[in-house]
This record gives sequence, C-alpha cells and structure tokens, in this order.
Amino acid sequence: MFPMVTGFMNYGQQTVRAARYIGQGFMITLSHANRLPVTIQYPYEKLITSERFRGRIHFEFDKCIACEVCVRVCPIDLPVVDWKFEPDIRKKRLLNYSIDFGICIFCGNCVEYCPTNCLSMTEEYELSTYDRHELNYNQIALGRLPMSVIDDYTIRTILNSPQSKNL
Repeated sequence: MFPMVTGFMNYGQQTVRAARYIGQGFMITLSHANRLPVTIQYPYEKLITSERFRGRIHFEFDKCIACEVCVRVCPIDLPVVDWKFEPDIRKKRLLNYSIDFGICIFCGNCVEYCPTNCLSMTEEYELSTYDRHELNYNQIALGRLPMSVIDDYTIRTILNSPQSKNL
C-alpha cells in the first residue's frame, strides 16, 4: 500500500512540474505577442551583419595558383577555373575564374580550404537581380570589394542584436 501512495505522489509532482513548464513556455509566447512590430525601411536602413556572416565571395586574382582545391571541396562543384600549363616555368597560369551566385549555397568551404587565401567572404548580402545570368561573377566582378554598410553615409545602420529587437 505504501509504494502505491508514493507512486501517486511522484506522479502528482511530475504533473505539477510539467504544468509549470508549460505555463512558463506560454508566458514567453505571450510576452512576444505583446511586442510592437519593428519596421525597417530597407534601402535607407540596413542591418550590420555579425563578424561571422558569410556573404558574397571576394577573389584576388594575383594570389590564385589555379590548384582547383575550391572546386574539389565545393559540394556542387561550382567555381569554374580555367588555366593553361606553362611548360617553360612548369606551372599553371590562371586564365579565368568565375562563380555563379545563383547556384552557390554560401557554405564557405572554398574559402576555408584555399591554400593561398585568395578567397574571402564579404558582408555583402544584396545579391538580387531580375536576370539570373547577372549573378555569374567572373574574376573582375569577384575582385570588387563592396562598400561597407558602416562607411555608407546615406544609410542608417541598425545593430543586429537582441536589444535592437525591443525598439
């Protein structure tokens, strides 16, 4: 008889604990429902991205040795590397390099595994266009650095932090 009573007490305690957790979760949901919406006027107000944000890839033509490591580590074999073997110096000479950002999944493997650090990620996240063929960037387009959101005086920057969500 005594084990049966303690079993009911344990069951009652577990039920109360579960009800308390459900109540706490519901209170969090209600606290988010009471917030006012924050509207960002996009072209004039932009978010400052975090340090680890992976945006568009930047390419430095002079550093590249045409090793094609970026092509091998890319899950979809996206970078196109055209090179020519120079027999007099017994090295490859890079002719063209391009990445199609309409297909790129921005995983960053090409940047991580590049032995010469000729690839890097920028903070640019505005890769929108009406024609998908314009997203195919060659070495010239990849070499251009985008203007930083912080340095652009025409844009009011908004911090991307939990405190800014309560504004």
